[in-house]
Amino acid sequence: MFEFDQYLGFLAFLTILTIGFWLMIFLIMFVVPYWIGGSLIERMKERREEKKAKREA
Repeated sequence: MFEFDQYLGFLAFLTILTIGFWLMIFLIMFVVPYWIGGSLIERMKERREEKKAKREA
């Protein structure tokens, strides 16, 4: 059926595919929402500072 080198290649392919799948899940579920949330918080802080500067001026 499979020779040993083909078997190792198949296992390497499955390993890389699985790592890629879980990496994408991790990025979609945690990293991207954290990135978007942080940018929204920073934008709100900037707007607050702009309003504060306008009131003081």
